Amino acid sequence: MKFSMSPVVQVAVEVKNANDLPKLVEGLKRLSKSDPCVLCYTSETGEHIVAGAGELHLEICLKDLEEDHAQVPIKTGDPVVGYRETVQSESSITALSKSPNKHNRIFMRAVPMDEELSRLIEDNKIGPRDDAKERARVLADQFEWDVTDARKIWCFGPDTNGPNTLVDVTKGVQYLNEIKDSCVAAFQWAAKEGPCAEEPMRGCRFNIMDVALHADTIHRGGGQIIPTARRVVYASALVAQPGLQEPIYLVEIQCPENAMGGIYGVLNRRRGHVFEEAQRPGTPLYNIKAYLPVSESFGFTADLRSNTGGQAFPQSVFDHWQLMNGVCNEPGKVGDVTVAIRKRKGLAPEVPALDRYLDKM
Repeated sequence: MKFSMSPVVQVAVEVKNANDLPKLVEGLKRLSKSDPCVLCYTSETGEHIVAGAGELHLEICLKDLEEDHAQVPIKTGDPVVGYRETVQSESSITALSKSPNKHNRIFMRAVPMDEELSRLIEDNKIGPRDDAKERARVLADQFEWDVTDARKIWCFGPDTNGPNTLVDVTKGVQYLNEIKDSCVAAFQWAAKEGPCAEEPMRGCRFNIMDVALHADTIHRGGGQIIPTARRVVYASALVAQPGLQEPIYLVEIQCPENAMGGIYGVLNRRRGHVFEEAQRPGTPLYNIKAYLPVSESFGFTADLRSNTGGQAFPQSVFDHWQLMNGVCNEPGKVGDVTVAIRKRKGLAPEVPALDRYLDKM
């Protein structure tokens, strides 16, 4: 079964007593089997992460985990929201990366992808299994891609079906097909962990502009090409105004008219905005629809009830990803969020400098 929701709120769990760790691992396996909307995995830092659709869903899952599945006392960290990395403009320069043996070069540019196209890919309306010519026709007609480029999409990523593409726009490069697998593997790796905060990437199109390869097969193996291709993906993203997309809830609130002032107050404090309000025919109740960032949603229900005397009933569901104003590697709100994510993951707080990925001609 396919569910149209994504686990956007994550929390790290650990056991209070170290001897109970195997029970926790077994409990997490059972939890993920019992609820198809929960994602349980181990992060690179070694933490056990439980991801759910929202604060309430997570609370229920953790209660089940502690009382039914693992049956050991557990500690939970603060809830964490998953972001997506993206690019906001075309790369200002063509990024170049050389292989460790200096015999191969890859040139690449990053371009932002249409938001509508990203959604179609996420909904499996467009994907790697489509007929290449039919897919190219759709991309050319609806999204103004060049037809020859659209036919040469090497892959989607991350996980071979995500909303990022690697496109070959080269002309007459020798031996190109021999490095295709290495480039695809590097792209999947890079799209899963972006350059700024190691969050998955979304809505990016990477164009391979040119490739200079060594004539001898030995000098262009995977060990030479994969790190090079990954570095050039990162470099081209860093010179294309890297940004963050945050998950947004669609919140539906039912309330009587006299409670509406309190609702607007709570939403304004939490960066939410109302886009529709309608009275339900034949009742004194109003239906309010609003967008609310997931990162601001913790404690939202309690806050709403206390400001409306318990008269408002909110329901929230993940709706879409929204670009945050600002650039990851510059000071500002997005820069602060990026630094906070990097610290949480145990990385150096500063976004890596461009020199780390970009080679000189």
